[in-house]
Amino acid sequence: MTIFGTETFDRVVLDTSAYAHFRRGHSRLLDVLALAEIIFIPVITLGELEAGFELGNRQKENRTALREFLQEPSVVRASISDSVTRLYGQVFAQLRRAGTPIPVNDVWIAATTLERTAHLLTFDADFHHVEALECTVLEP
Repeated sequence: MTIFGTETFDRVVLDTSAYAHFRRGHSRLLDVLALAEIIFIPVITLGELEAGFELGNRQKENRTALREFLQEPSVVRASISDSVTRLYGQVFAQLRRAGTPIPVNDVWIAATTLERTAHLLTFDADFHHVEALECTVLEP
């Protein structure tokens, strides 16, 4: 895990909390994203965002903003491949053995990040329990 400083990362993954802060214009997050070559959005993150949109009262605005973001040349949807499923199993088991389980969707996001050899940007400290995960936990 990396605590946010002046690091730059070529390949980053956004979890749901990071995307939400991106939409709010979080300046430090925007700085990191501006320097990234590839920004991965896991399909799990997209599902969590859709759930939030369904529960909110700005569905159209939020979906339009997400659609525009996904059309950026540096943004790539990260699907769940066979290797992600294997990594999910490994991460889930590692967390369970250590007695530090985290939400299931976060395990999927961690596995996707590991498979893409990327750096996770998040505001959720639970990810620090995942061994070998390169992760920056940002502060609001």
